[in-house]
Amino acid sequence: MCGIVGYVGEKDASPFLLTGLRRLEYRGYDSAGVVTLEVGGNFQLKRAVGRIDRLASVLEAGPAKGFTGIGHTRWATHGPATVENAHPHLGGRGQVAIVHNGVIENYDVLKQALVEKGYIFQSATDTEVIAHLIADCLKRNAEAQKSSQTKSNNGTPEGENAIYLEAVREVLPMLRGTYGLVVLFRDRPDLLIAARCGSPMVIGVGKGEQFVASDTSPLIGYTDRIIYMADHQLAVITKDSIQVLHRDQGRVRPDVRVLDDAATDVSSEGFPHYMLKEIYEQPQSLRNAMRGRLDRDNATAKFGGLNLTPAQLRNVDRIILTGCGTSWHSALVGEYLIEELGGLPVEVEYASELRYRNPPVDRDTLIFGITQSGETADTLAALREMKRKGHHTLAICNVIGSSIAQAADGGIYLHAGPEIGVASTKAFTSQLCVLSMLALYFGRLRHLSYEAGQRIIDQLENLPNLVEAALACDAQVQVVAEKYKDATNFLYLGRNYNFPTALEGALKLKEISYIHAEGYPAAEMKHGPIALVDAHTPSVFLVSQSTVYEKVMSNLQEVKARGGPVIAIVDKVDPQLASLADDIIEIPSVEDFLQPIVASIPLQLLAYHIAVRRGCDVDKPRNLAKSVTVE
Repeated sequence: MCGIVGYVGEKDASPFLLTGLRRLEYRGYDSAGVVTLEVGGNFQLKRAVGRIDRLASVLEAGPAKGFTGIGHTRWATHGPATVENAHPHLGGRGQVAIVHNGVIENYDVLKQALVEKGYIFQSATDTEVIAHLIADCLKRNAEAQKSSQTKSNNGTPEGENAIYLEAVREVLPMLRGTYGLVVLFRDRPDLLIAARCGSPMVIGVGKGEQFVASDTSPLIGYTDRIIYMADHQLAVITKDSIQVLHRDQGRVRPDVRVLDDAATDVSSEGFPHYMLKEIYEQPQSLRNAMRGRLDRDNATAKFGGLNLTPAQLRNVDRIILTGCGTSWHSALVGEYLIEELGGLPVEVEYASELRYRNPPVDRDTLIFGITQSGETADTLAALREMKRKGHHTLAICNVIGSSIAQAADGGIYLHAGPEIGVASTKAFTSQLCVLSMLALYFGRLRHLSYEAGQRIIDQLENLPNLVEAALACDAQVQVVAEKYKDATNFLYLGRNYNFPTALEGALKLKEISYIHAEGYPAAEMKHGPIALVDAHTPSVFLVSQSTVYEKVMSNLQEVKARGGPVIAIVDKVDPQLASLADDIIEIPSVEDFLQPIVASIPLQLLAYHIAVRRGCDVDKPRNLAKSVTVE
């Protein structure tokens, strides 16, 4: 959700800004813009509603020249998607330009005070308030700060930038909410100031040029050294230097890391959509999730980042799994896994509810926040609230250096690689894989035998091969997609482990095809949803040869008795099923606890192929964002 890029150096800034914004398209946006500044010149502001291609056309018609610039993709929160509301925004009389991710909750109060001072607003955004506040502080403090400029202890000419830094520093405590922002000053063309509080910012370290972005993808190919900013940090960035400061505590020593190009590959590799590519990457992403984490000698799993000893983990009496959307569905599967294999009671909470409903939580409860991006605002807020109450918080996420990775006490990275498609696929199955290993780990700490642990490891190690085999159902799925592409309602039904899978399948279809779909435990269908069944409402049944097979078949017959079409996802076709189902999609047989991973493959493919046939924008569905950074 929203993306930021910035450049200061000796080259034309626009090419990097435009390329960087294209790489941030996956985050979700509805407008985009850039602003550049030449030495001794004025701001060159270019904005457009819609896709980056429209902004590129604007730049082609009237280039934005300059060696310093910032750019942004906006996902509308305050005010609709219009050119006036698109970022960047200018403050004062064109003194300051700013791009901003996040939400300023008290912007209306701040705006009223600025209006009373005579400031004129051009947009309905909260971001323009920050621009005017910085311009106001710059104007009010200019003379006082000029007289107090000093050289820093190490000889860096901090004094030359102090007037601008102090203006930003003075504004930040006024802001209630979240922000990742970059500021450009008309009178200081070789300076960018970045700040972070609850929204990610990454600095790319170059030679004679520096970069800034809201994640690492825009930096690939431009630099191999990066700095992840932490909350309440500011960065003073010129083409030759980077200074990082804490908002309240002064200068800090930045941790410069190596950017791994392989881990941040964002090419589509010949696939028509990123989503299809990521569906087909799942055998490898599962191998990556398991690499180095299965311990055959002790018949268990091992994790290096939990930051808790086995003795501390044995004292855990209860686990809370929290997340949003697809991550919440993976948490539901995790509940089944950890309770069955790990022998621990588990509660699953929507992060948005956990943050505000203040439930009683026992002292020896462990909190896991599950998130692909590591930036989900609701999950971050829930973890911080639980941490404030003294509970140990752990993250399961995919993005190194993300806000949640930094805020949690420890955690587990998915190592799934970048997921560009807004609808999560490989991150979901990687989350399930990690939760399966966690369940094994907790089980071996408690009651699970050595032999049982070895059998689970055998099944996990064979899982990527089974997923690869499941991908062979693609041709069958395409036939089904063509048949039902014009349906307006779907039901997804499963029991036990396949109930959360049904929820996830319905969500995928809703997200990218805009067809109404609902997931239910199969037995719950007769408690209301069966009223929806008719000849035009397909029901997708997840039917596995498990202990609940006969029960699911009974529910399937109830749908057929009412004339509803049945699409069956099965691991074995028997005569009864063949006579009842209108369409059958076969997948490999697997143990119950791994069924959600293998069964997800045809559900993802079904959503994808239906969406393609309906002419939908698969990778960038309407109204959605990859990283939901607002509550």
